[in-house]
Amino acid sequence: MFRPMRRKGQQMTDDACRAALRRGKEGVLAVSGDDGYPYAVPVNYFYDREKIYIHCAKEGHKIDAVRRSDKVSFCVIDEDEVVPEEYSTAYRSIILFGRVRLIEDPAAMTGLLDALAARFVKDAPPERAAYIRKYIAGVTVLEITVEHMTGKEGRLLRTHP
Repeated sequence: MFRPMRRKGQQMTDDACRAALRRGKEGVLAVSGDDGYPYAVPVNYFYDREKIYIHCAKEGHKIDAVRRSDKVSFCVIDEDEVVPEEYSTAYRSIILFGRVRLIEDPAAMTGLLDALAARFVKDAPPERAAYIRKYIAGVTVLEITVEHMTGKEGRLLRTHP
């Protein structure tokens, strides 16, 4: 169902992909947008147990798209450094495919939003909890279950750390 990676010598192990997803904070979510056009949007996320979690508004292009189709793709660039003398790039990236579901129940969202906020804002849990309570009515959480994942690491990453 999913294509194998063409350049197998650069393919990362599943464990290396998971580690990169845990390190990452930003990714690009791709959905089937309006009129058959792809729609890709940069988002903040966190990864936990084969799932990607993203928060977003309760309405808009992204929500409309995932309500139409639960199939998505997600990309994370873990490393990206131009190596001018090689006319190339030292890179590491992960692409995954999965199914998304909306989590709209405030009780189910609270812990997920706290985990996401903790990655970006280092204030104390009571402050985060107050912020989440204040804004939870206007957000939803997207949960992507990973069905297929590949990671690719450029050869220069190994020689130009």
